[in-house]
Amino acid sequence: MLWLSDVVVALYVSALVVLFAFGVHGLVMLYFYHRTRDVAVAPPERPLEPLPVVTVQLPIYNEVYVVERLIDAVVRLDYPRDKLEIQVLDDSTDETQEVARRQVEHYRRQGYDIHYIHRAERTGYKAGALREGLTRARGEFIAIFDADFIPNPDFLRKTIPYFADPRVGMVQTRWEHLNENYSLLTRAQALALDGHFVIEQQVRYKAGFFINFNGTAGIWRRTCIEDAGNWHSDTLAEDLDLSYRAQLRGWKFVFLHDVTSPAELPADINALKSQQFRWTKGAIEAAKKLLPAVWRASLPLRTKLECTVHLTSNIVFPFIVLVAVLNLPMVLIKNLVGGYDELFTAMSVFVLASVSTFLFYLYSQRSIHQDWQQRVLLFPLFMAGSMGLAINNTKAVLEALIGKRSEFLRTPKYRIVSTSDDWRTRKYARTRLRASVVIELLLGAYFLVGIAVSLYFVELAAIPFQVMFLIGFGGIGYLSFVHWLEATRAHTDSHTPVPNARAMTAAPATSATK
Repeated sequence: MLWLSDVVVALYVSALVVLFAFGVHGLVMLYFYHRTRDVAVAPPERPLEPLPVVTVQLPIYNEVYVVERLIDAVVRLDYPRDKLEIQVLDDSTDETQEVARRQVEHYRRQGYDIHYIHRAERTGYKAGALREGLTRARGEFIAIFDADFIPNPDFLRKTIPYFADPRVGMVQTRWEHLNENYSLLTRAQALALDGHFVIEQQVRYKAGFFINFNGTAGIWRRTCIEDAGNWHSDTLAEDLDLSYRAQLRGWKFVFLHDVTSPAELPADINALKSQQFRWTKGAIEAAKKLLPAVWRASLPLRTKLECTVHLTSNIVFPFIVLVAVLNLPMVLIKNLVGGYDELFTAMSVFVLASVSTFLFYLYSQRSIHQDWQQRVLLFPLFMAGSMGLAINNTKAVLEALIGKRSEFLRTPKYRIVSTSDDWRTRKYARTRLRASVVIELLLGAYFLVGIAVSLYFVELAAIPFQVMFLIGFGGIGYLSFVHWLEATRAHTDSHTPVPNARAMTAAPATSATK
């Protein structure tokens, strides 16, 4: 059986090496963060005059709870009315059509240049809707907002000036979070997104690496979209795909750390899983499509390496599952087989990856929050939750690698802002249980056994990780089951009527980060 031990050890160490490489990349990001933090981000001195025509595209699909809020916010944009066009790109199949059409007509009667465009078939999904809208748009610049966003009135005033530089093809703003304090789940999501925007996006922009349009809360130069080949629907990450194709064509992207766009975070774990699945699978699909072009391009080696890490970072999820599952066999091998003492000692270096990840999120919180000390206390729970999503996201990675196509499943939006709001009664709440939940719960039980075995052999160093695996996989599985059960009961007990959106109490469009 020694050969089996060798195989287990080899798989475990190989998985750790992969996770270590991506984890330590956080230190690279922090290096460039400190090196570039004093780099000023200011628009060109020569203003863009006269102000250009801007088309704001609002791609929606079954968004009955938030579509009115979105349209109301967009018409409040501080921009000359004769230079502003609004397109409501509605692929909905439910009463969202009626709500959106009524709202559009309401503002058309007031003189706004706003159009309702409905497609009977979702050909190309979001990318298809944006592409069709572009054929009808009159704007030289195209701003895009998803249904869960509430753009600030000064969005265009703060982004348009950067296009005075003719090389700029896209400007992306940082997301804020309307309902960050709704639950531990939303707080953990806010922590993750802050890390992406505050460190990754800001560092990549300032250091001269490729950045990506985040699908919303950004504005494009129309000629940039067209020059890069327009929107493609052959991946689930149409935003990442177009971003790279544009930058490979030589267009410059800008990220504005200090310009923010508030949005609503998913309050339901199963909605979050759908979002994470799409993001993960789309990124791997984009990597397969774009990496050959990146390495053929005349780019600095450091840019090519950073692009590779950027596009492939989601590949870590299968390795997280592998490390988690093999942790218990490694404890048994160490105590029952032996012969790997030096290797076990050397593996302590892999702890640096965890330290790197902690510092990454610590600096992101310290950069934008005065109470960052309290926020980073959530880090262990956030890490455990990230591990727990690995089953869901591993399926996404594997499907992308084998080329299995899937529908663009949009993230349900419930208009959950205050703690008194209840997503369970909303009509889009998931009432079908995923098979992956059973795997997550079984893994939770497996890690309970692992903790008991580690205690028996006094392997104290293994226990913290096994506890995190237990909380992560078991916790995600349990929460998924509970949220599914609560939504099912709520839908069974009522017909889940759709409330009048104007009658719903909305919190002010400000983020808890302020």
